[in-house]
Amino acid sequence: MKIGLPKEVKTKENRVALKPSDVNSLVTAGHQVFVEKNAGNGAGYSDSEYVKAGATIVNTAREAYDAEIVVKVKEPIKQEYELLKPGTILYTYLHLAASEETKELTKMLLEKKITGIAYETVENKKGELPLLKPMSLIAGQLAIDYGARFLQTFQGGRGLLIGEVEGAEPTHIVVLGGGNVGYGAAIKAAGTKAKVSILDINPEKIKWLEKEFKKINKIYKNVEIVQSSKEKLAEYVKQADLLVGAILLTGGKAPKVVTKDMIKSMKEGAVIVDVAIDQGGCTELSKSTTHENPVYTEDGKIFCCITNMPGSVARTSTQALTKQTFPYLLNLANKGFKKSLKDKGFAKGVNTYQGFITYSAVAECLGMKDQYKALESLT
Repeated sequence: MKIGLPKEVKTKENRVALKPSDVNSLVTAGHQVFVEKNAGNGAGYSDSEYVKAGATIVNTAREAYDAEIVVKVKEPIKQEYELLKPGTILYTYLHLAASEETKELTKMLLEKKITGIAYETVENKKGELPLLKPMSLIAGQLAIDYGARFLQTFQGGRGLLIGEVEGAEPTHIVVLGGGNVGYGAAIKAAGTKAKVSILDINPEKIKWLEKEFKKINKIYKNVEIVQSSKEKLAEYVKQADLLVGAILLTGGKAPKVVTKDMIKSMKEGAVIVDVAIDQGGCTELSKSTTHENPVYTEDGKIFCCITNMPGSVARTSTQALTKQTFPYLLNLANKGFKKSLKDKGFAKGVNTYQGFITYSAVAECLGMKDQYKALESLT
């Protein structure tokens, strides 16, 4: 098959969807790979490395999109819409349920009958999200880094250091959600000896978190796992110096669990890093930001809601991401689309096909239920 690898054009997005070694595996299997010039530069992979691996370097994005499968990291933005050929298989993060902007993207995918395979809804046999997990863990850790930066006095924050200092009260970090993002954030924060509180509503997740953090608490005694409720949520949001939003509903919009009133109750200069922003954000005041303009202030609180946070550590992110995404791509290229759907977990990654939305949560969140059809009915 012909596989295209365009350069990412989202603001400050330096990740790339294939490493040279991945290209070599595809070429060895008999496929052609067309890599847009400089596509891997941001992650430290040169054109010459791709050429050595067997790729053809093309000068324009249009040439990279002239393929049966287009593989990316982030969803196409408006300037890329016209480049997608009708009937193309698009393999990338899509996050279609996030906003009105992604609703426009969804309509384009339906109009062009694009087969949209979303990394974030592919499942393994355990029902986990293996293609989302590595970026979630990285984003969770980065949330602590960004929080530490914007808590500083000269950034407008409370003038707090995330770390242990004799004579000073520990910074209180509150993590909403105990999934991969929350776990990554809490592990990073725990190592600084900050005061860490993780809130989750799922009793099974609570048990798992208590087991995971038992060893850490033997050393630092600084992590508490909290069974969340409306009252507990309001209490802990008010206490937080740094609030990390890490709530996920697979394929759908994140619930707006943190209200305007809760935000108003927070300390002046507190920081909110909403990693759930890819799915619309989990506070009522969250709105997307970029690496160029990472923060804004509302009610005296600093919001950091970067939609492609792992792009700031592009090489690490690229390596972690492609380790998970590439085996599925190779299988797709070798077997073809319909045969690859025998893997039911991979089939759950298909969000659009033949002009219809094929993931029910996306259709519901976008108010497009009339354009939903189960994938099985179309294949």
